[in-house]
Amino acid sequence: MAHVAQFTPETTGAVARARQHSIGDLLRRTALRCPDKLGVVAGERRATFAEFDACVNRAAHALAERGLVKGDRLALLSHNSWQYAVLVFATAKLGVVLVPVNFMLGAEEIAFILSHSGASGLVTEDALAPTAEKALASAGLSGGVRGWISLAGTDPAEGWEDVDGWIDGDRDPGEPGVPIADDDPLRLMYTSGTESRPKGVMLPSRSLIAQYVSCIVDGGMAVDDVEVHALPMYHCAQLDCFFSVDVYLGATSIILPGPDPATLLATIERERVTKLFCPPTVWISLLRHPEFDTTDLSSLRKGYYGASPMPVEVLRELQRRLPDVQLWNFYGQTEMSPLATILRPHEQMPKAGTAGRASLNVETRLVDDDDNPVPPGQIGEIVHRSPHAALGYHNDEEKTAAAFRGGWFHSGDLGILSEDGYLSVVDRKKDMIKTGGENVASREVEEAIYLLEGVAEVAVFGISHPRWIEAVTAVVVPKAGVELTVEQVTAHVREHLAGYKRPKYVVFADALPKNPSGKILKRDLRAAHANLAERGV
Repeated sequence: MAHVAQFTPETTGAVARARQHSIGDLLRRTALRCPDKLGVVAGERRATFAEFDACVNRAAHALAERGLVKGDRLALLSHNSWQYAVLVFATAKLGVVLVPVNFMLGAEEIAFILSHSGASGLVTEDALAPTAEKALASAGLSGGVRGWISLAGTDPAEGWEDVDGWIDGDRDPGEPGVPIADDDPLRLMYTSGTESRPKGVMLPSRSLIAQYVSCIVDGGMAVDDVEVHALPMYHCAQLDCFFSVDVYLGATSIILPGPDPATLLATIERERVTKLFCPPTVWISLLRHPEFDTTDLSSLRKGYYGASPMPVEVLRELQRRLPDVQLWNFYGQTEMSPLATILRPHEQMPKAGTAGRASLNVETRLVDDDDNPVPPGQIGEIVHRSPHAALGYHNDEEKTAAAFRGGWFHSGDLGILSEDGYLSVVDRKKDMIKTGGENVASREVEEAIYLLEGVAEVAVFGISHPRWIEAVTAVVVPKAGVELTVEQVTAHVREHLAGYKRPKYVVFADALPKNPSGKILKRDLRAAHANLAERGV
């Protein structure tokens, strides 16, 4: 049989179209398979999969009419919404790269993402429009697509278009028909690193769909799931471990703007929700809510957590108060689309505190600083080989080469593997702090504090916290003869950092502990200040 490369371009193109399996194709196939099944519920909107697919196609045509073509980038700054869900798949059908933006970022932080990504347009919800305008001005961007999502009921400001007009207009609801290859980037996800600037992770259909299969098989997901999506969809955890997987399967998605505990509980009861993902902080907020025990949660069968380890005592409480709910722990990072390892229901207590074992399409091992494998029981850097892995970092070959050296993706996390292959994450090689499910780079916070006049040295790290799991903590050494107050530091960081990045605790010291080579010993600082939360400081 002739190799495909020996065919004419016309034949090669026809074969490629027949074999296409991109993110947009998943929705079309689900709509053909179960057109009348309830697909998406968001606010007052209740759409079957056929209706959702038609709305996605109309939005895709509207974006194309406004000049967006395959390979262009469209930034999306919004809380979860019906419009958000539509744009995820509308951009995918066009081959337009979606750039989800963390809505907690400030204008300068958003401006960097707009500039670095080369965004050709921006869609924002109305409440975030002032920040979006400042970001556009700071990035020096004018013109291009400007979409307005009216979640607060306000009319579009001058220069902005109502996204509902793209979705519900009288355009042809037919497929856009854009050819999309397996490795064409469809998402550009900005992730906090140890540097002061985030990196843009490029994700194509091949990576995402391979990850969806791992989630489905190892995460026990099924077509009859009814899932509530309350965590931000700018995170690939909610977006790509759960929402997009549900669309692929034909499961029903209930979209909420945020994880308000009372709303979550009421939604589970009203919609007979069977499946829920939350980081430990949100599970804790549900357990502590006064309506937890009086709400009918009998429909709930599957629970998922990730972003940080679940405290063992909370795990025991969950299993006691929700005895019919099976639990899974998902561990990974954006560069893995994001799933890498899973702790399954029967492993929760016997292997409590671990991140489980490599998922279906992933190979995981630990290596030393020279990339040599380390034996079980010894600390090493966690590395993976998998089709889940990203294409690399946008416009950054140096960091891509470093992260993928030797043909393995280097996570930057340190771990220990047991003899039977269970992974325990013991530290973060890059000093990442995970607070309330959000990633915070300690170096970024340190650099912001260093801008304050009178700061000689600062070290930022995370300490255990009953609500946030990890709380951002700063130990500041003032310059000689300078007196600083907690209020001064707090006011300063408020001007430079998003709320979740600001230190929950600020402590002053005469010096920072260091080793003989001058490296700050953050492990010593964590130990010295581990009980700040307990003391209620």
